[in-house]
Amino acid sequence: MIDTPDDDDLLLAKVNLETARISWKALQGFFAAGDVLAAAPGLDLVEVAVQMSRDNRNQVAQWVEAGNLSPVSDAQALAWYEADAEVWAVVVKPFVLVQDGGEETE
Repeated sequence: MIDTPDDDDLLLAKVNLETARISWKALQGFFAAGDVLAAAPGLDLVEVAVQMSRDNRNQVAQWVEAGNLSPVSDAQALAWYEADAEVWAVVVKPFVLVQDGGEETE
């Protein structure tokens, strides 16, 4: 018997492929429109996107209540802008989810 991926696996793979590092400056229009949410560093950005796309309101509400998912603050946006930072991002319409990209080591 051949193992075929289920809908959960396919959604997870799709979101994972759509997640990328991007310059914070490229997201300024979305930020100005209030469409950018930040996931705390401890969260799995892909999992947050999957749960939002599934409209799992209970899980999203838990993250919001715990302060782990929130609109990007003006102070954070300014810090990322001034640092010319890159963030991890994925689109879950109508939002862009971001997470601090941290320092890149090469």
